[in-house]
Amino acid sequence: MSVLCVILCEGCRHSFPVIGLLLVVCICLFLQTIGPKEGWQVYSSAQDADGRCICTVVAPEQSLCSRDAKSRQLRQLLEKVQNMSQSIEVLNLRTQRDFQYVMKMENQMKGLRTKFRQIEDDRKSIIARNFQELKDKMDELKPLIPVLEQYKMDAALISQFKEEIRNLSAVLTGIQEELGAYDYDELYQRVLRLDSRLRNCMGKLTCGKLMKITGPSTIKTSGTRFGAWMTDPLASTRNNRVWYMDSYTNSKIVREYKTMEDFVTGVVSRTYSLPFKWEGTNHIVYNGSLYYNKYQSNIIVKYNFETGSVLAQRALEFAGFHNMYPYTWGGYSDIDVMADELGMWVVYATNQNAGNVVISQIDPDTLQVLKTWTTEYSKRNAGESFMICGTLYITNSHLSGAKVYYAYSTKTSTYEYIDIPFHNQYFHISMLDYNARERALYAWNNGHQVIFNVTLFHVIKTDDDS
Repeated sequence: MSVLCVILCEGCRHSFPVIGLLLVVCICLFLQTIGPKEGWQVYSSAQDADGRCICTVVAPEQSLCSRDAKSRQLRQLLEKVQNMSQSIEVLNLRTQRDFQYVMKMENQMKGLRTKFRQIEDDRKSIIARNFQELKDKMDELKPLIPVLEQYKMDAALISQFKEEIRNLSAVLTGIQEELGAYDYDELYQRVLRLDSRLRNCMGKLTCGKLMKITGPSTIKTSGTRFGAWMTDPLASTRNNRVWYMDSYTNSKIVREYKTMEDFVTGVVSRTYSLPFKWEGTNHIVYNGSLYYNKYQSNIIVKYNFETGSVLAQRALEFAGFHNMYPYTWGGYSDIDVMADELGMWVVYATNQNAGNVVISQIDPDTLQVLKTWTTEYSKRNAGESFMICGTLYITNSHLSGAKVYYAYSTKTSTYEYIDIPFHNQYFHISMLDYNARERALYAWNNGHQVIFNVTLFHVIKTDDDS
């Protein structure tokens, strides 16, 4: 039996997994009744090696959970209990005040009892003298009557409060039992534990087809109008170094930042001076080494950051260079080195292919060409290009209104015209490169370093011989 799972996978670095059911059915809390920013959202789903469905979701901020219906109900109940507690506190203070008053009345009543005994012993001699005194004592006792009446009302109110609190406790206990398994903190800890499993699962996914580009997110504004910045797609998850190469020519300086945060704040960790100047902006860092086009040549250079030396360099046979076949924006962008899930590639044009785009897969160690594909798309009419899962995607412009217009599959050696728009926020793109680890596009957009997220379409087939 053949099972076909068709899914969408977003390039989001903050996605979390939730284990679901087979047939790519993913159930998330309150998904049908809440808005897109109010709860857990399905971002993508896949099937792992054991046949279980894995949903990638985006968790809400903890404060957003207060918008959930059940959390709101709990909050209202708690507010009611707090109000009742305050009322009981006021009642208690008033009762203590009245108790002191009653104690005073009790002493006065004891005095009255003594007076009555005296009167009983000698009515005639004492009655006239003590009558007025007795009358005054009785007048003092009159306020005690409403106090005692208030005590009766307070006692009834306290009984009512006790009954309401008893009912509320039962309701809160029921809700707590119902929501106990979905406590936010517990879910968050489960998400953290499953994060590594998600990364392993993503590694098992077959390659996907580009469906959508979203963003961009502006990371920083710096440098000239042209340049390149990148992270290493083969680095470990704890290694988030950023490399920065300003301008498209006449420079040898590469700046390194330990983290993305250091890059944003401008905290440089190391500065490298390359042995040769570069040409263009289409460089990459791959497995700890920088690959770039040597100035005024069709030579690709491999420079290792750790050793500070050139490990390899090789001429790309027949490749045009130095603005012979650049992208539409010029800038000596004739040779574009790139990488994806399947390895390292270089895109260029030759006279032999009439200036049209040529794709070569190269060995990252020796820079030797492993295989080559020729296309019929003019290199000079391409705004930028990038590889995802062995497919070259070409934009039709570097200016406003640019879109991904052409796709060439090296797997089938076929092409198609497509229409995937993206937001060219700062109007001029001089570098666009796919990072397979981040599943995102890094771009240099008119002096702004930005990141686009991508949506890939995955088709996974599994065969059950039973």
